[in-house]
Amino acid sequence: MTHYDVVVLGAGPGGYVAAIRAAQLGLNTAVVE
Repeated sequence: MTHYDVVVLGAGPGGYVAAIRAAQLGLNTAVVE
């Protein structure tokens, strides 16, 4: 089972930016649309 540090719900403008930033900071990130 994969564990994520951040799960972003929604890939709109805010979610997209939040997910990219979290990944840039080294967090294991998932986006659910």
